[in-house]
Amino acid sequence: MDVGGKRIRQGCILACIDGIRSAVGSKIVAREGNGRHGQDTKEETSMLHAGREILSHLLGRVGAESVVRGVGAVRGTWSRTWKGWPDGAGGGILRGPMAPARIFLLSPARLDGKRGALLFAPGAAFPVAIGLRAPEGIPIGHVYRFVSGLYFRGKLAYAERFARPPGDDPVLGGGVMVITPSRGLIPASMRVCLEHLDEFSQIDIHHEHASFRKPLVRDARAVRDALGPEDEIVLLGSIASVKYVDPLLEVLGNRLLFPKDFVGRGDMSRGGLMLRCAQSGTELPYIPVLGATRRGTRPPKLEPRRS
Repeated sequence: MDVGGKRIRQGCILACIDGIRSAVGSKIVAREGNGRHGQDTKEETSMLHAGREILSHLLGRVGAESVVRGVGAVRGTWSRTWKGWPDGAGGGILRGPMAPARIFLLSPARLDGKRGALLFAPGAAFPVAIGLRAPEGIPIGHVYRFVSGLYFRGKLAYAERFARPPGDDPVLGGGVMVITPSRGLIPASMRVCLEHLDEFSQIDIHHEHASFRKPLVRDARAVRDALGPEDEIVLLGSIASVKYVDPLLEVLGNRLLFPKDFVGRGDMSRGGLMLRCAQSGTELPYIPVLGATRRGTRPPKLEPRRS
């Protein structure tokens, strides 16, 4: 394998990605700075579409062997008031003209359990383990879904169903972001390799540990600054523990929301609830984390799912 040549090619691709982000973002900023908030010309619309397609292609070409960086480390000069590409396309539910954007932040899965150990086992031959050993890697959402089972599967399905990202912004990952132990927030679709998981497994997730807190605070700022004041940031994770909540509240304050129905439920109950909601299209109500009751009476068990 031509490792040196491969790294050079990846470096060139990353440079192209940053260049396109900067060019398209600068174009949008310039348009808004000139007071142009109406429709783009056909040429401008074509340029934005082309930029989006090229970004998507290049991000796929880089693969997971390139450094997986949090959103705050890669974000360019996007306009804070930009609300989407001309066709309004995005992940999750398509936004109406007045609907606020909605970004979900998913708490990570533990890698120190039995399922996590299977990923590191020499000779592991199941699909997720094979994907982690391939140069292109595998989406971190798939990895955590395997490790966590029902809980993360429910979170991911729910977030993908109800996210309303502000357009096809590759940085915001379709509106579904995953909290990582050492790389802040990354899109659930970001591909990772086994060496990334090895790094994650070495970091203790604690709100007072700088290796965890600093990247998370940095990326929470990037997400906040990418959204408008009416847009929503929803945490899908335990609010009873300060390890995620404390760093996020530092940046987001009362903008950080969570599903009200989480109070009193354990991980499995929350996972089952979200999976049911994703399948039925029923969205949960959200309330601010700040000032909320974080521990409450356990609600009744969920009704058995009907086949």
